[in-house]
Amino acid sequence: MTSKLNYKRTFFIGLAFLSISAFWQMYDNIIPLMLQNTFGLGETVTGVLMAMDNVLALVLLPVFGALSDRVDTQLGKRTPFILGGTVLAVIFMMLLPLADKKQSLVLFVAALFATLLAMGLYRSPAVALMPDLTPNHLRSRANAVINLMGAVGGVYALIMIKLLVGAGDRPDYAPLFVSIVALMAIAVGVLMITIRERKLRRELLAAEGGKQEAGSGSEVEGGKQEAGSGSEVEGRMQASVPAAETEEARQQSAKAMLPREVKRSMIFMLASIFLWFTAYNAVTTAFSRYTRVVWKMEGGSFANCLMVATVAAIISYIPIGSISARFGRKKTIMGGVLVMAACYLGAIFVGQYHPAVNIAFALIGVGWAAINVNSYPMIVAMSQGGDIGKFTGTYYTFSMAAQIVTPILSGFLLENVSYKTLFPYALVFSLAAFLTMTQVRHGDVRPEKKASVLENFDVDD
Repeated sequence: MTSKLNYKRTFFIGLAFLSISAFWQMYDNIIPLMLQNTFGLGETVTGVLMAMDNVLALVLLPVFGALSDRVDTQLGKRTPFILGGTVLAVIFMMLLPLADKKQSLVLFVAALFATLLAMGLYRSPAVALMPDLTPNHLRSRANAVINLMGAVGGVYALIMIKLLVGAGDRPDYAPLFVSIVALMAIAVGVLMITIRERKLRRELLAAEGGKQEAGSGSEVEGGKQEAGSGSEVEGRMQASVPAAETEEARQQSAKAMLPREVKRSMIFMLASIFLWFTAYNAVTTAFSRYTRVVWKMEGGSFANCLMVATVAAIISYIPIGSISARFGRKKTIMGGVLVMAACYLGAIFVGQYHPAVNIAFALIGVGWAAINVNSYPMIVAMSQGGDIGKFTGTYYTFSMAAQIVTPILSGFLLENVSYKTLFPYALVFSLAAFLTMTQVRHGDVRPEKKASVLENFDVDD
């Protein structure tokens, strides 16, 4: 088994995630503008429709993820979903600017629903492709590559928005959609040509089988066991423990109850996750509309702020890793929340766009990175002795629930009170998240220094 990551292969695998990230960046910023400016929908109804993707995700992602585990075709397990989902998505996507031009709300909603179904079809299989084709001990580095490629996809979409969305309430969105569709088609086309999933999976399984047989499951490549490599630990345990005892131990672990004080920390941690996602997602969902109404920005110029935030987050991953190792995850998260809250507070008093706004958005990107780097690992740390998989699902349930609720709630305020409620809304929920984090007493560990610089980008968003 190789001890070095195949970066070229990982790059090609990550093309699917790059295309997905480009779509969602465009979706979050452009679809609300179309719903409001073309079809005259209120902020509350717009919020309901914008929450639809998260509602579908709660159902579709686990279903198609599990389904892709069970199938096996000539193309492999994940590739058929990636190919089929992309083909359907690009077809339905191109109906959206057509419906916008014809001002057909029925066609638009139908095409939007079909597009979201198609994206849900292959999102989980696309994410699962990397661990399928990467040895356990290299998955952290590979996930870092995947995350960086996702960021590139998001920045690409923002650049296209800036360049291709014209001024006025009803610009022609077709060129933007063509640019996103082209990226998705090219990315997945290259993936299909370069990644032979079934063949690579057989090779990986054969290599891992040979390594386990040669080392009796007790050695790890290079003499080093990477923290959190559950599959390798399990292999070592099975080599020395009878199967019946192993299964019994697993069942007992799954049923294990968290100690009362740890459970209390877990509840406050999950509440914090819900609250800071409620704040942040409200801003990202409504920002394109807010800048037009309050800051009088035209076309796709609002994308500058979002690009600054994205790039700042990427750059900050490495120093945040060092800060977390020195001060702990909890303090780093709380610092990130306060930084974002301060920026939301400052934005309340900004009556029109000024270049200094970009500094605030850079800080928002840094704060969000500080949260994302450390929040999920704290959940994992608290779930020791229980069911890590269960609490991982709970983590995503709370973050997804926030993204369902907040477009509707914030949209109601924007419509019925004022657009100027957006940043006070984000400020209140951020401060609430800070308060709940003060009650988290467990899971705060100082992570070990990363084995490589790249691993600082191994983030669970």
